[in-house]
Amino acid sequence: MTALTHLTRRRFGQLVLGAAAASALPLRDALANVPTGTPLHGLSAFGELKYGPDFTHFDYATPDAPQGGQLNFSVPNWVLNQSPITFDTLNTFVLQGNAPPRMESLYDALVISSLDEPDSLYCAVAESVTLSPDRHGFTFILRPEARFATGEPITAADVVFSYETLKEKGHPSLVVVLRNVVSVAAENDRTVRIIMSERQNYQDALSALGMPILPAAFFADKDLATVSSEAIPGSGPFAIGLYDFNKFIEYERREDYWAKNLPFAKGLNHFKTLRIDFFRDRQPALEAFKKGLIHFREEFTTKDWATEYAFPAVQRGAVKLEEFPDEKRPGFQCWALNQRRERFAHASVRHAINMCFDFEWTNENLLFGLRNHSNSPFEGSEFVAKGEPSAAELALLEPLRGQVPDEVFGPVWVQPVSDGSGRDRKVLREAVRLFGEAGWRLSGNRMQNEAGEQFRLEYLTYGAEQQRVYAKFMETLRAIGVDASIRMVDAAQYQRRVNDFDFDMILAAFGMVATPTREGLSLFFGSDSADRSGAYNYPGMRSEAVDALIEKVTTVTSREDLVTLMRALDRVLRWRLDWLPNINAGVHRAAFWDMFGHRETKPDYAWPVESLWWFDEEKARAIGKA
Repeated sequence: MTALTHLTRRRFGQLVLGAAAASALPLRDALANVPTGTPLHGLSAFGELKYGPDFTHFDYATPDAPQGGQLNFSVPNWVLNQSPITFDTLNTFVLQGNAPPRMESLYDALVISSLDEPDSLYCAVAESVTLSPDRHGFTFILRPEARFATGEPITAADVVFSYETLKEKGHPSLVVVLRNVVSVAAENDRTVRIIMSERQNYQDALSALGMPILPAAFFADKDLATVSSEAIPGSGPFAIGLYDFNKFIEYERREDYWAKNLPFAKGLNHFKTLRIDFFRDRQPALEAFKKGLIHFREEFTTKDWATEYAFPAVQRGAVKLEEFPDEKRPGFQCWALNQRRERFAHASVRHAINMCFDFEWTNENLLFGLRNHSNSPFEGSEFVAKGEPSAAELALLEPLRGQVPDEVFGPVWVQPVSDGSGRDRKVLREAVRLFGEAGWRLSGNRMQNEAGEQFRLEYLTYGAEQQRVYAKFMETLRAIGVDASIRMVDAAQYQRRVNDFDFDMILAAFGMVATPTREGLSLFFGSDSADRSGAYNYPGMRSEAVDALIEKVTTVTSREDLVTLMRALDRVLRWRLDWLPNINAGVHRAAFWDMFGHRETKPDYAWPVESLWWFDEEKARAIGKA
């Protein structure tokens, strides 16, 4: 299946769910073992940094790899307002418009996370960071060689401008991350001090420290909210080359990139040109790959992976098909039923609708046996609850008794298992019963309420593959009297309707980081984000109990306590079923023309092929691509 939204771009700060695998402790406690008053080359909560102050490059980097060549690729993930199927703006820092993926490659930040550690940050634009005695203040000394692509030096004033502007006018995801930044002040041209509030915890602080730095001078006569067709200069390894709105964009590696030989950047970003072509439908994109116009493609559609990759280039070995291990972080792919519409507000309705999806039939007949049925929004992680709650989980849940479903205190909710027939009568009878609990009755061929109104559900999507796979789901709903349908719209209309919460049901997928934060969890599950445009609480869920558990993320004192808390939260979320867990693959299925080199193993916490791989001229010549 096609995932609708991917958010895994660790280089661009940790913009959505906070820093990967960081401690949930308040700053003062999380950094208790980090010295204050001493310039440091990085920060880590759990244990020591993997890389010492004299490290030359990250282990997953390849300094001796050849430079040059072009990678035309289909992007598997994107952030903020970016879209993989169309673009009409070069401003990725606001909610408005659709920006092209990989705009983040234009921008550097004070610090950068490594891809093979779960909770570490290393200095980038900053050459050092010093903690204040109370561990709420971070003083950064900027590297004197740090430059924007315009040639102008990055100054503390640019950092102050960036933080203040993004906090006031930026994309909602950025605003949330920055809301506990109390102040950002320039002490001189190369020194900037960031103060966090006492409410800020460690992983949210890491997210805030990874904000992109924008040039203040560029905005002397411009406003962030109105910049659209002009690229905002950055200091990162790439610059925009050729582009045509809605059609393609090329990013050119900057030969004058100021940091190319520094440890955090050395041995990465080998391609001279990165090109992204935009297709409004999957099939033309796949055909472009078959013709060699696209070189790398991660396949999310099971039908295509099973049936479309036997073309001549595969048979002669010019195209490789491989499965790569997934990252060590939870996967989130769930349906959202919009509770702002009253008919979806009752939990029994949501459970009934979920039961009408016959995964066993769908996986065998439409997904080629390539998917797993997800039980949790934290699938694939240690946060997935199992069996009965532990004593430690019960200690967290008991104070919430009466505010959470009674079932939370027993075995955890798991997906129903059908007989695989496509119409399991036992399952459907239970779905009808659950509708009845919410005041809906099957009368003749209509599921209706006391006023005689038929229950209606419109599944909104812009993907033809979803229409193919979930048509049977809608047919099953209609079999028990629901007026169920799929509405296909174009990408722009889809995004507008999602931003305005104008839908009954959508599918959303996110690449989550290894450990969530209070702020990140609130974006998905918090009452305060239920009506916030740009947040990800698509169901519009509101629960004081869930809010209370999210708030406790800031008070745990160990990783073990954090896992216990997250499992307790998982139990509540699964019995409430605000988000309906969907399906997962567990691996990356990638197809690529055999003209690249890459290391045998991949990093554990991210897989940016465009940064890690390189062009192999000998291989390209062998398949006629040199």
